[in-house]
Amino acid sequence: MWSSQEPDDFSAASEGSSTSNQLRYLIKETLSTVFKAAALAFLIIYFVAQTNIVYGASMEPTLHERQRLIVEKVSYRLITPKRGDVVVVAVPDSPVPLIKRVVGLPGETVEIRDNQVLVNGRALAEPYLPPLWQVNYPPTQIPDHSVFVMGDNRPVSRDSRSFGPVAIDQIRGHAWVRYWPLTEAGIIR
Repeated sequence: MWSSQEPDDFSAASEGSSTSNQLRYLIKETLSTVFKAAALAFLIIYFVAQTNIVYGASMEPTLHERQRLIVEKVSYRLITPKRGDVVVVAVPDSPVPLIKRVVGLPGETVEIRDNQVLVNGRALAEPYLPPLWQVNYPPTQIPDHSVFVMGDNRPVSRDSRSFGPVAIDQIRGHAWVRYWPLTEAGIIR
């Protein structure tokens, strides 16, 4: 009898130990996966891309209130923004980042005269804008490592005309894709 009892007790103990080990392994793997996913998400959001919500009407008709955007954050660490890029900028006295369009580049002079934006004395082609009235703005030289940004809805936009040129390191990213609402999803041109 002793020999028949021994294996059964050993099997039961072995099964309990095996189940306990499996549970520990499962918990360890789950925590490891969650930690890795959280670290990857943090790295992507901090260094690669993040989402933004459009607040206000300053970028009408290009962007509308409450649209959701994906903003890529890599390119401006490597290159200077291009004229016409839609960017997200951090302005010291604004509680949220602002979404604006780059109209002037480092070293250029921007002014508004006779309802037209002039860059280095030449009219800026802005096919993304509907006809609108623009207040004159004196010639302003853009410093190195800075850009001049404006909203597409100029009469209601708070932009470089009020806070001056923006240092490139204040740019949080390039507004790249609209993803919500789905009916308006697409690449931002």
